[in-house]
Amino acid sequence: MTQPLIFPGLDPVAFHLGPLVVRWYALAYITAFLIALPIARKLVQLGPKVATRLAVDDFLVYAVLGVLVGGRLGYVLFYRPLFFLAHPLQMFATWRGGMSFHGGAAGVIIALAWFTWRRRLNFLAFADRIVVVVPIGLGLGRCANFINGELWGRPVVHAVPWAMIFPAVGPEPRHPSELYEALTEGLLLFIIMLMAVGRPVLRARAGFLSGLFLFGYAFARAFCELFRQPDDNIGFLAGGTTMGQLLCVPMAIAGIALMVYAFRRPARERDWVTS
Repeated sequence: MTQPLIFPGLDPVAFHLGPLVVRWYALAYITAFLIALPIARKLVQLGPKVATRLAVDDFLVYAVLGVLVGGRLGYVLFYRPLFFLAHPLQMFATWRGGMSFHGGAAGVIIALAWFTWRRRLNFLAFADRIVVVVPIGLGLGRCANFINGELWGRPVVHAVPWAMIFPAVGPEPRHPSELYEALTEGLLLFIIMLMAVGRPVLRARAGFLSGLFLFGYAFARAFCELFRQPDDNIGFLAGGTTMGQLLCVPMAIAGIALMVYAFRRPARERDWVTS
């Protein structure tokens, strides 16, 4: 068997600015927003145009709040409801970790609905362009999970050269599932979304790209959950499934429904906005 790698034990803290502690996880989110913002500005202007570049800048605040509030509430409700019911003040201890993508996705959807309603924009058309850049944050976030030495994988059954020992959890070689997720939910999904948004026929079908993202993420996450160790307080569910896979089922169904809906509606021939 190939000698397994040893998790390098990286410091979760990226650097200090006086009394301010900047962690890799926070840095991943900040970097993702900085990269995604100029890309999203260009995407909303592709024909048919769905919004102005300024609208994307304004939506950034809504997106940040949706990710943070939704992600935290999702973790509280989906993964540790009994703990937080007994210790409600711990809900605000975000520096101790604990975010859920599915909760964050719900938060961003609500933020999108509120923002587009206030700005009188087409909800699905605007969402189609925004979801294209979401995998940037997903990929960088998973890299931060790896640096933090958290969300490790299951013990390997068959020898693989990249098997890794995470000393914090035991001596067994494990899958570095954080990196699997970074490559699939992040890089691969981003490439797929870029290829799709580059096709005018798909941009003209409001809701298709949003559905593609939902289905693509659900498929990638459910696949990676086959290699990821379930949360200790939940473990495996019926049939050996995990909470992550269970939450992906409605997401995948919604994605398929949106794609079907998009192609049953007439294609958009003119811009949604004129400026």
